[in-house]
Order: sequence, then C-alpha cells, then structure tokens
Amino acid sequence: MFRIGTTSYIIPADILPNVDYLAGRVSDIQLVLFETDSHGSNLPDADLRRALIDRAARHDLTYTIHLPLDLRLADGGAAEHESLVKARRVIEATRELNPVAYTLHLDAGRLPPPWGACRERPLSLAVWQDQAVRALETVSAWIPDPRLLCVENLEKWNPDAFESVLDRVPVSRTADIGHLWLEGKEPLPILEKWLPRTRVVHLHGIGTRDHQSLLLMPAEKRDPVVRLLKERFDGILTLEVFNERDLAESLDVVRGVRETG
Repeated sequence: MFRIGTTSYIIPADILPNVDYLAGRVSDIQLVLFETDSHGSNLPDADLRRALIDRAARHDLTYTIHLPLDLRLADGGAAEHESLVKARRVIEATRELNPVAYTLHLDAGRLPPPWGACRERPLSLAVWQDQAVRALETVSAWIPDPRLLCVENLEKWNPDAFESVLDRVPVSRTADIGHLWLEGKEPLPILEKWLPRTRVVHLHGIGTRDHQSLLLMPAEKRDPVVRLLKERFDGILTLEVFNERDLAESLDVVRGVRETG
C-alpha cells in the first residue's frame, strides 16, 4: 500500500510550520527547497534538521526531496557544473533526514525536435543522453543508493528521450500523472510500464493550470489511476498541490477510492 504525501508549501509559512500542520494528515512530506540570488535559500540548517528529525520520529513521517527545478543535469554532466554543485548542497543539507527519494528533472533545453524544442545549436540525442548518464552517475555517488534518485517526466518534452538513459543508470522514476494529463496522454498504460521502477508518483488536478485539486479531474480519469496504484504500488504518492483546500479535496478523493475500491 502506498504512503500518501504532499508538499512542504500547503500553508503560507516556512517548512517547519508546514510540517507541523501536515503531521497526522499525511505520511510523507516533499521538501521543496530553493537557493537563488533573488529569493535566498531555505536549505535546512542544523536546528531545522533536528526539528524535522524529531517530527518524523513522533509522527511516523518520511521525507522526499525535490531538487531545485533549475538543475541543468544533462548540460555537460560535469561535477563542477553550477547545477550539480547546487544539487550536492541540497543533498548534504538533507542527508540527516534519511530521505526516501530525491526527485529531479533532466534539462531538455538543448534537445532538438521531436525530443525537445531547441532549434539553434541543439545537441544530438546521443550526446545529450551521454551527458545525462554522466550527471546521474555523479549525483548518485552523493547518496546512499542510486535507486533513491528519481527522474521525473515533464510535459514539455518527449519522455522517450531518457529511456536509454535509465537503461544505463540504476536510478528510479518519479511518475508525474498530472504532466501526462497535460500532454493529453492516457496514464494507465504508461504506469503499467513504469511502475516496476517507480519510487514516487506525483498526482494533481488540471484546471486553469496544473497542481490543483483532484476534484477538477473527471472521476473516470483519476479513479482508475488510484485503483492501479492501490493494487500495485507501495511507494510514495505525493499530492503535488500547494494550498489547504486543494490538499483536503485531493486527500478525500484518494482515500475515498482507496477505501472503497
């Protein structure tokens, strides 16, 4: 049976107040971390790490980490690249929390059509894949087990571009169902293929944008996904929403389907 999680930005507050709010409501919290010139950093310091470890022990919580969204992991694949340096800082700042997964995006900005959208000075697919493999191998060396590293599918580019990358590196997947819906794809056959290697599933509704309440999705679209996960998935189901109402409605949907079948 999967564990239900959500993000660390449900109430308009910092990480610890969100964890306190979510304790008892969910079993896993995806820590959304950032480190930018304009917005500063929310990487946990020693005091916050101690508090998060305490909350995990008291409330049977686990943590997943979403590495910063701007990581250019496939742009050269060198350990000294700024994006990989940033990834390492996040990993080192959260190591004591014993995360059950680290989700990341592979940058596809240099891929040509139909794999990406780059039309000027693109990388060939083979070169991009080689660089992605090197980057994933580098990041994997910084965590206890490469299977904790989870590559997430995005709606902006063809996920088949990284099929051969995953064949070469023993990492896992984060399967984002909302991104598949945004692409107009039917998620069930894709999940059937991906689940053996999936550690985390992201689920969210699509309205005027993504990452909204699951009530916005027709039951005939969302409920079969939850039923499949109930039958075959024992990882983390992250309701990737960012406010109290969307979370409450989405929890009701998932728990209703899980309990009634």
